[in-house]
Amino acid sequence: MAITNWPSAERPREKLVSRGAAALSDAELLAIFFRTGVAGMSAVDLARQLLNDYGSLRGLLNASATDFCKHRGLGMAKYAQLQAVLEIATRHLSEQLERQDCLTSPAQTTNYLRARLRDYDYEVFACLMLDNRNRVIAFREMFRGTVDAASVYPREVVKQALADNAAAIILAHNHPSGVSEPSQADIRITERLKKALQLVDIRVLDHIIVGDRVTSFSEKGLI
Repeated sequence: MAITNWPSAERPREKLVSRGAAALSDAELLAIFFRTGVAGMSAVDLARQLLNDYGSLRGLLNASATDFCKHRGLGMAKYAQLQAVLEIATRHLSEQLERQDCLTSPAQTTNYLRARLRDYDYEVFACLMLDNRNRVIAFREMFRGTVDAASVYPREVVKQALADNAAAIILAHNHPSGVSEPSQADIRITERLKKALQLVDIRVLDHIIVGDRVTSFSEKGLI
């Protein structure tokens, strides 16, 4: 049955307007994005099939252009639109964070770093540069590595922090394995960076590891 024939309260667009976006399922949100289905399938049916094929919303959003466009009813225009939506969401998180003190909005800080780092299939080490009021100056991807390691050079971190005129830093990196617990190597490099940055009066506020979950050195008493 076409969505236009559904009861008004069950149609995704009307449901969003009356109850808010959070009330919608992943399939319903995707259906609004797709706007139309394909022959024999409503937009919601199409969305459900794709979520089933990819295993999750994240799996679908991470699909390559070639893989995405193999599905009936999808093409490069839809792929480009979806990537644009993802980038808008990331920039929205960034703008929210820039207006606030990172220490008073840890959830937003975590959400932003998760959005930036979680989907790499190799390690990325990054720094969130902060001013003297702990507001974001810039997000810097500093080093990239293999699936299980990244070479981190304290001198380069100090150099970039001084160039950004940072007063404080939040360190962050991802674990492609999905395990977010810090390794001994993570703990050692954090100490090295903390000591190097102390020499130029720059504070290290936290080190965030992004995996299937997010781990904070600060919350674990490791910094």
